This record gives sequence, C-alpha cells and structure tokens, in this order.
Amino acid sequence: MSSLSRELVFLILQFLDEEKFKETVHKLEQESGFFFNMKYFEDEVHNGNWDEVEKYLSGFTKVDDNRYSMKIFFEIRKQKYLEALDKHDRSKAVEILVKDLKVFSTFNEELFKEITQLLTLENFRENEQLSKYGDTKSARAIMLVELKKLIEANPLFRDKLQFPHLKNSRLRTLINQSLNWQHQLCKNPRPNPDIKTLFVDHSCGQPNGARAPSPANSPLLGSLPKAGGFPPLGGHGPFQPTPAPVPTPLAGWMSNPSTVTHPAVSGGGAIGLGASSIPAALKHPRTPPTNPSVEYPPGEADHVSKRTRPMGISDEVNLPVNVLPVTFPGHSHSQVFNATEDLPKTVTRTLNQGSSPMSMDFHPVQQTLLLVGTNVGNIGLWDVGSRERLVLRNFKVWDLSACSMPLQAALAKDPDVSVNRVIWSPDGSLFGVAYSRHIVQIYSYHGGDEVRQHLEIDAHVGGVNDLAFSHPNKQLCVITCGDDKTIKVWDAATGAKQYIFEGHEAPVYSVCPHHKENIQFIFSTALDGKIKAWLYDNLGSRVDYDAPGHWCTTMAYSADGTRLFSCGTSKDGESYIVEWNESEGAVKRTYQGFRKRSLGVVQFDTTKNRFLAAGDEFSIKFWDMDNIQLLMSIDADGGLPASPRIRFNKDGSLLAVSANENGIKILANSDGMRLLHTVENLSYDASRTSEASKPVVNPISAAAAAAATSAGLSDRGVSAVAIPGMNGDARSLADVKPRITEESNDKSKIWKLTEISEPSQCRTLRLPENMRATKISRLIFTNSGNAILALASNAIHLLWKWQRTGKATASVQPQLWQPPSGILMTNEVSDTNPEEAVCCFALSKNDSYVMSASGGKISLFNMMTFKTMATFMPPPPAATFLAFHPQDNNIIAIGMDDSSIQIYNVRVDEVKSKLKGHSKKVTGLAFSHVLNVLVSSGADAQLCVWSSDGWEKQKNRFLQIPAGRTLTAQSDTRVQFHQDQIHFLVVHESQLAIFETTKLECVKQWAPRETSAPISHATFSCDSQLVYACFLDATLCVFGASNLRLRCRINPSAYLPSSVSSSNVNPLVIAAHPQEPNQFALGLSDGGVHVFEPLESEGKWGVPPPLENGSASSVLAAPPVGASGSDQAQR
Repeated sequence: MSSLSRELVFLILQFLDEEKFKETVHKLEQESGFFFNMKYFEDEVHNGNWDEVEKYLSGFTKVDDNRYSMKIFFEIRKQKYLEALDKHDRSKAVEILVKDLKVFSTFNEELFKEITQLLTLENFRENEQLSKYGDTKSARAIMLVELKKLIEANPLFRDKLQFPHLKNSRLRTLINQSLNWQHQLCKNPRPNPDIKTLFVDHSCGQPNGARAPSPANSPLLGSLPKAGGFPPLGGHGPFQPTPAPVPTPLAGWMSNPSTVTHPAVSGGGAIGLGASSIPAALKHPRTPPTNPSVEYPPGEADHVSKRTRPMGISDEVNLPVNVLPVTFPGHSHSQVFNATEDLPKTVTRTLNQGSSPMSMDFHPVQQTLLLVGTNVGNIGLWDVGSRERLVLRNFKVWDLSACSMPLQAALAKDPDVSVNRVIWSPDGSLFGVAYSRHIVQIYSYHGGDEVRQHLEIDAHVGGVNDLAFSHPNKQLCVITCGDDKTIKVWDAATGAKQYIFEGHEAPVYSVCPHHKENIQFIFSTALDGKIKAWLYDNLGSRVDYDAPGHWCTTMAYSADGTRLFSCGTSKDGESYIVEWNESEGAVKRTYQGFRKRSLGVVQFDTTKNRFLAAGDEFSIKFWDMDNIQLLMSIDADGGLPASPRIRFNKDGSLLAVSANENGIKILANSDGMRLLHTVENLSYDASRTSEASKPVVNPISAAAAAAATSAGLSDRGVSAVAIPGMNGDARSLADVKPRITEESNDKSKIWKLTEISEPSQCRTLRLPENMRATKISRLIFTNSGNAILALASNAIHLLWKWQRTGKATASVQPQLWQPPSGILMTNEVSDTNPEEAVCCFALSKNDSYVMSASGGKISLFNMMTFKTMATFMPPPPAATFLAFHPQDNNIIAIGMDDSSIQIYNVRVDEVKSKLKGHSKKVTGLAFSHVLNVLVSSGADAQLCVWSSDGWEKQKNRFLQIPAGRTLTAQSDTRVQFHQDQIHFLVVHESQLAIFETTKLECVKQWAPRETSAPISHATFSCDSQLVYACFLDATLCVFGASNLRLRCRINPSAYLPSSVSSSNVNPLVIAAHPQEPNQFALGLSDGGVHVFEPLESEGKWGVPPPLENGSASSVLAAPPVGASGSDQAQR
C-alpha cells in the first residue's frame, strides 16, 4: 500500500473515532495493521474478552512470528487457563489446554506438562510458582504490565503504537477544500448552494435571469439550508464543535506522557464530518471582500484545519455550501489580498519615554496600558489612549543590604543598569522587570497610577536576560535566566526559589514557558545557539536543539498554543524566523525577507494565530504564518532604529514600536483606532468632570474600553468580546459607540437629579402587540441591534424587526415579524400552570437561533424560519437559566429549579458535570473568558464562583440583605459581567451591587429605601458605563456604573398612558442595546415592550453627580460595602 493510501487509513480512523463508530475503528485498526491501540487492548484484557484480545492481536502478529509474539500469546492463554481453574470449570480448562496451550508444547514440553498437572490440584496456588496469584483483577493487571513491555519490544509493533499527530477533523478539512475549490470553478456560483451528494463533483446550475451574486457578497450567506437538501453525515444534532488543542509530544522528552487513543481527538469532544445538520444556519456572518474567488494556501501550509476550524456554533465561518464549514475570502489566513487590513499599520500616537525603550508589554486586560523598560533602567506605564504616562520609576535597589556582595560591588563600580525585559503576569495584577545587573523586581498593579513594590530578587550573577510568568501546579511563578548559564523558578508570592536548571554552556538568553495538556515545561535558548527544554523536576534538560543563527534567539507560541516559532540573529547579522516541528525538533519552515546583515538583534512577536512581525531594516516586517514570503513591510512614517523593538496588544489591534530619540510609536488597525478613540473620550470625560487638575484614569473604564475591542477568543480574526447578559446571551461589543459627556465643572457644582415625568422629556415607543402574548418574562436585543426578541410567560416568542432603518430606535415603529409560514416559536410547557413556569433563553452570537425553555424541554429554534430544530432535557428538573460557554458553544451551563447547574454538551447529548452549591433554584449564570470562571446566583441570594476548567467551586458568598427589607417569595438574583470580565453586577430585589470576582468581594452597593418598591431587574449598558434598573412601581432609574450613583429617574407617567395604573402594570425585565449605550428596552407585565432613548438634544440620560473628593469614583477604589445615605435618599 502506498504511503498516501496508508495515511488515508489514518484519516478514516480519525473520522470513525470522531463519529463514535467504535467497533468499526478497532476493526479497521486490526485489518490494516497500521495502528495498535494500546488503550483498547488494555480495556479488553481487563474485561477478560480473550477472544477479542487474540483477534485484535492477529492483525499485527501471529503466535510463531518471533519470541516476543510467542510470549504474548502464551501469557494471555495461560491467564485464561488459570481463570478457568479458579472458577473450578475443569472442562473449560481442559479445552483451553488442548486448543490454545498445546501449541507451545513443541517449544517447551516440560512447561506444558507442568501446566497440565495443575488440573490435578484442588487449588492451583498449591504450585509454588503460583502461590502469590491473587484475584482475577490483580492478576490481569500484573499480566498487562508484562504484555506492554513485550509489545513495545516486539519489532513487529514498531511505528504502530503512536497515532499520527493530526489536526482535528483532518479528513473533513480536505473535503472542505475540495468543495470550496469546486464551488470556485462554478461558472455561476450561487450564494447558498445545496450539496446533495459527495459522490460527484459539485456544480451550480445556470440561474434564471441575471448572474447570481457570489457567495462572498451575499447578505444571506450561510443563513439556511434549502428544504430537501442532502442531510449531512453524522447525526449528532446541529452543533458545530470547537476543536480542542491537541497535545503534541515534544520529541518524546516529556516524562510519562498520557497514553491516549487517537490523540487528535482525545483532547476535546468528538468532531464529526458534517456534524451540523444545519451548519449554514449556525455560522457567524462576517463582511467578506468583494473578490468572489477562493484562494488556497501553498502546499507547505499544513495548518489548514486550524484556519478553517469553527470556533463553537456561532463563530466566524461563512458557508458557501450546506454540508461542511468551508473557508471563504476574508477567513483564510492565507488570503494576501485582504490580510493586511487586519494589521495595525497606521501611526496614531507618538510617545516620548525620555530614554531608549528596550522592552515593552501591553496589559493583558486593559489593552491600552503599555509597560516600557529603558536602557537606563527606567520603567514607564503609559495609557496610550489618553497619551498620559501614569508611572515613571527610575532604577533603584529597594534593599541594598539584602543584595549579594558581587552585586553591591558591581553597582559601586558601575551604577549604570539597563532593563532587559518587562512583562505582565497573565491577569495583569503583577509585572516583572529584569535588569542587566543581577536583579529582578516584581511590582503589583492596582489600577490607574497605583504601582507598589512586591518582590526584589537577587536572581543571577551577571545580567538577568529574560523573565516570564507561568502556572506550574496552579501556582504563579516567575522564571528568570541569566549570564550565569542558569534558569531559575521563583514563587511569585514569596520570592522563594523553587527550581534551578543547569546544563547550558553559555549565558541563557531567553525563556519560553508553555504547557501541553497537563505537562508544564520551559524552553530556553543560550548564546551558543542551543535550545533546551525543562520539566519542573530538576532532572535536567529533555532536548538539545540547535537554533538557526547560533546566537541570540527568542521563542514564542501562537496565542492558541499550537504553533512554536523562534527568531534569532547570528553574530554576523544573519536573522531568521522559523516555525518548529515540536515532535521532531526540526525546523518546519523558514520565513524569508530579512536583509543580508541585520544591524542589531531582531525582535519579533505573533498575533491572532495568524501573523508574525519583526523589526528589521528600519521598518516592521509582517508575515502570514502559513506563507514563508514576506507579506508586507512598513516604516511607520520613518524615524525607526535599525532593529526596532515591537509588541502587539492581546487582540492585535495595537502595535508598539520603539523609535529614534527615545520615542514609541503606537500603530493601530481600525479596531485599534476605535479602541483608542473610546479611551480618549473616557479620559476626556474624567478630566472634564473632575475638580482635580490632573485627569484621573479610571481603571475599570480603561478595562471596559479595552474589552470593547478585546478578542473574545485568542485566535479570532475580528476583535470582539463576549459579555454574558442578564438574559443568558453573549454579546459582541466591537461596535459599541464611545460616549462623550458634556458636563462642565460649573454644571457639576449645581448638580440636580434628572427627573423625567412627561412623554415629551424622552423618546419612548411601545412596540406593536401580539394579542396572544401575556407578561414579558425575558427580553433581549439581537446582536445586530436591529431587532428585539421577547419570551412571554405563555411560552411564545415575539420578534420585532426594524427592517427599514436597519437599527432599533424609538423613532420608528418596527414590524412584529413572522416567517411566511406564519408559525410561532413556542416552547414546550410542563403539565403544571405554564404561567408559573420559569422562562429562560439564550441567543446565538449571529442571531441565527435561540435556545429557550418555559418549564418544559429546552428547545432550539431557527430564528429565520421559527422552526424547532431540536428539543432536549425534559424536566424534572426544569431549566431556569441558560448560558453558553464563551469558548465552546457546544457546552451550555444550565441552571435548574432543583438548585443544581448542569454542564451539558449538546452535540453528544451528555451532561459533563453537575454542580451543587445552591439551596434554591438557579436564577443567574455568567461566564468570564478572562478569568475562566462561571459565576452563578440563585433564589437563595447566594453567589458561587466555579472554575470553567475543572468545574470545581472556588468561592461562594451570600448577599448582605439590607436591614429592614422583607423579601418576597421569589427573590431572584441575577449576575452580569462588566466589560473588564473581572467585575460583575448583581441584581437582587433589595439591592444592586458590583463584585470583584477573584476575591468575591462587594466593592459597591446601592439599596433602595425600605419604603421603596423592590428592584425587578437591571442591566449594564453596552459599554458598561451605566446601569439601567426597573422597579415594581414602574419607576426606571439610570445609575453610573463606576459608583452606582443615581443620575436619572424616569417616572411611570413618562411612558404609561394615564388610563393605565402603575399598580396594575409593572416592568419585569430590562435590556440594553448592543451598540447604543443610551438605548434600552423594557418588558412589562401586560405583554407590552417599550424602547427608550434620551432626547436628541440631550444625547444622554442625565448628568453624573459631582465627583467625591475631587476625583473620579472607581469600582476598584470604592469602599467594601454600603451606599451613602444620600444615595438611598434619592430613591
């Protein structure tokens, strides 16, 4: 069989395993003899399925092939024989002796006689050699250890024990490429073609009339499959899975790597060919280029599956066909004609640090904060949005007496010190500085300009050349390397030395910590060009590679951790960027485009799992990761040094570049410019409203602005952050408009609460009603912002669309929309009174479908046809809240009325975990993708924080109910994350509160007076700068989110007709527009829905109250608990 045919068998094996054809997988393994599945073999031996064990072995070896094979079969048959004797089944034992063991008599007759004599013993353990035979289970386990050694030593099994390291769903990817190519060749490509068979080549028929629009331009691309189309392969429901990172052994050096079956799929749920029964309906539409052609990467680009893989149900990929997800222009990372649009190329800021920048790093959450270290030992912290330098620290040894004598002597002789590296910790709470003399300093960061000394470590003799943070054993550590040829690991909390790695023969230049599955390791490079890898075990280096250039080399992984790159410069000035094949320790590809002699050591960075960038030849050079040719080169308007330092922010929208004359240039793409504009306006707002002369940067505002364009997943091509809403949706906030407040100091001094009591004082619109609808239980704007979806208590969904304006507004009446079929989206209900059932829903990110429940089964609806796509999880228990996992839309967190939370994988129809912590029904769920946690809230007024990695409970806390407040029977508690993904809003009938997640501490609280009506619902505005709240007396209030101070009150008379009493009609749910911070909608108990906007002349809801103590009030700086008396009096 040819090598390609052999590889095809492996692809089929992977596909069968993903589709859970378990028996067929092992049958093909046996018949082909290409892969011996040790895990399956072990399971069959443990279960005593001896016939299957021998049948499986027969695909790879026969009894008399060699002495290893003979020993394998003998041990298996002997065990089978002894088990028959142990059960006193003499006839079975005789049969095994005659049929199975007699074959060995020709090789060892004496042994065969001894085995036969066991039949004469009452208990075979009377034989001295078998006296230690235990029970069946332990005997099988002991035998397995021996069998594995024999199999691994048997030359017939060589190269058959390791499954190739394939990207997930590789066969499906190849079919994608074929279909895409076939569709490109169509003379008249249809925008949404049906693929009814894979048996013949695809071809679009001639359209009637004019040429059909290309799929790249079609606004309906990927909306729906046509009725009667060929059903996709695989019957696991309509959910496109998210491939998990595949563990790749590093040249076999990792100790005790876990043995996995088909490792390409063991890391995450099975990924099936055509896993989606309506895949086109579940894809996130993007704006593609006008070029209708489809390009494919060059032959060496073997990461197609990573580029084309769908990220959850709703992300990223338009589908030109209705069978498989296919990459179209604008999505593939190899598209040169539009790739450069995503790169930050426009110079938007020029800063002056005062000394030459040597190292830079953007804050991982507040992505406009830039940390800088310079050649004279200074560190600076800049908010590049406001152009303000928040911190400047000159080099100083904090405790000279604690330093070693060599350091004290060196500083006395030459006090000049340079910064070699600055870097933030993963959560941005710490940053480290590595200096050219012995020292590492760790600072803690508390927002704004507050930086505190945390640790000072006399780390190395000579210079500290690099610094990194890592989490071995779930404990934050600092990793350093230096001129003394060592790598050291320190406890980031105490500074205690944990490991020292020795083995390099030259000064260690850089370190790169990483992990594969549960195996943590560190790559290091030295000035002799050696690359080594270390586990946290003090057992020495596991590999020894040679880096191109054999001198100064740094290493970095792509953001998703799947691809390893290095950049190095030789002593002669030859520079190299290469990608590594980790499993072989070999260079996979070498990127071209460097000048012959680089003037200095070239630095590089990666972004978006797509681009590489390096500073060389007085410019910044960019490469697509999948193409060795230079993508483009820019000079950033000139003024760059020969080899500029560069650093991307986390989502790749900003790029910091060192410039001549101590300068730093900030380059941005369109998302980055919007981010900077937002932060600039927020900073301007603070400076206009503050009585202090110096502008105060509000950390949570900066974080919010950063999150406004922060990538929800690390390898997205478009910047967006998912913000779980109160109704269980996950919002994309890339298009949130910045707010510019107009208040002056004069207005602040005469501040007065804005009261709205007349319809003429704001814009409000009651939406057209459906006579069948009862009270509105859930309400949400669609992510596109052009429609509102409501769920009524009688299980009917209502959808209003602003088709004429393209955006929801209180100025134009929308249409109560239904598909041509006239059907309604109606949930299944339980046998009890549906009005008493708890309603909940979650909307997909691309508005294609909604998951919903009203006391009965959970339903999945197609938002374009209103058809029910699937139902699952019948009660009891009944679902009370739904939330999608932000990084895998196949995983849903489902709050239940029995107080549990079920982590459910929709595709495989399986509950992965069941979380117990609440004592009453679960009423709120919210994910943070930054902290990797799930926050839950319940009718028990309790908050719980769960790790979204292992689902263990991290913290829990009960709300402090204000004294004198009597709670109603249904005291629901809701939670919603702030844009910074670190703080969250808690809504309870007795209070609004802002909590910090990691400590689960309340940092701000507001409570209505005892005589006031309870809070019925509240939500953040889309930019997290306001909180909209509604009360059971039909009053609406608008608060500033940073301090929970009331700025505007809307009375019932402003929107309810005089004929309607506010005691009979009250608001139950409130929803914020996804892009317009000052627009919100209200769902009422009479089935009505109202949309609210401020008057155009005002442009906002009231004026913020004057700032306390002349400084901007911040969530981060707020007192632990409690609202001021004046705050309470305002309600």
